[in-house]
Amino acid sequence: MNIPQSNKELVLRLWRDLDAANTAEIARYFAPNFHWMGMAPIHGLTGSEAYLAEFWNPFRKSFGAFWRETHILIAGLSNATPEGQGDEGQWVGATGYFIGTQTSPFLGIPARAEQVRIRWGEFLKVEAGQIVDVQFQLDLVDWCEQLGINLLPKPRGASHVFPAPTAVNGVLTETASAGTEAREATAKSLALGRALIYDGLNEFDQEGLESMGMRAFFHENLKWYGPGGIGACLSMREFEELHQEPWLIAFPDRKVRGLESLFAEGNFVAGSGVAGVIACQSGPYLGHPAKGAQFGISGLDFWLRTGDKFTENWVFVDMIKMFADMGYDLLARLR
Repeated sequence: MNIPQSNKELVLRLWRDLDAANTAEIARYFAPNFHWMGMAPIHGLTGSEAYLAEFWNPFRKSFGAFWRETHILIAGLSNATPEGQGDEGQWVGATGYFIGTQTSPFLGIPARAEQVRIRWGEFLKVEAGQIVDVQFQLDLVDWCEQLGINLLPKPRGASHVFPAPTAVNGVLTETASAGTEAREATAKSLALGRALIYDGLNEFDQEGLESMGMRAFFHENLKWYGPGGIGACLSMREFEELHQEPWLIAFPDRKVRGLESLFAEGNFVAGSGVAGVIACQSGPYLGHPAKGAQFGISGLDFWLRTGDKFTENWVFVDMIKMFADMGYDLLARLR
């Protein structure tokens, strides 16, 4: 078993224990000084005890019947910096839903009778068989929307659209990097991901969308599954009109400065950044006027390559943190 596959098996065992609330020996999965970076308002935690006490146990105990649905699970060696040195270590990336009915509040989100499907994304760095870093997000805005609590205006895109990959299995429990053909597919996917991030997203001239050349990276029938507050865009045209234009009006100077992870396996690419994008808000965004704040944007991305372009993109943005940095407390109405 190669390193990426071994790391995925480690993560799957961890999840089985967490989901079943078998946490007595959970520390064995983590390095002693392991760091967990979650979504606002929890942010950073150090050590397995803090992780269980401050996040996982309260979250898990807020549900009765509960299960994890995994849409994508990949692993690989990260090559995330603009320089492309490729020395950021071995990572596992995954996303899907937590599905269940709340029985008690969590982070002020009230328990309701409705079953909810909570989007989750997780990136785990593994060294010598132990997890040393985790970047994790729950889509709190989308969760609240399902309960009829609107932390932001109605999304421009489609609400609650976050499916598994179309016509392919995204849970790569068998390695997708063995053999010459598979290695070439992985290398092609990673090269496209790096080109999108550092040669596309950073090329906006603050005048026209065409300066970014996104159509060179995304298929015209792109399915872009954005976070709560933004929604899904189900074509390249929708992506440009419903997400890209409003985003660039608000944050015209935003730049990708470097990510914590960027890796590929087969036709999938995954990337994470705690503050990988730096931006200054100079225009209104989702009904919130600009206050001139500069900040880092925390996000997680998964892409599926079909041929020479990406056809699907699953996107997490820590909207609670981003709006707090903009000067707005989205969680105030939950208190």
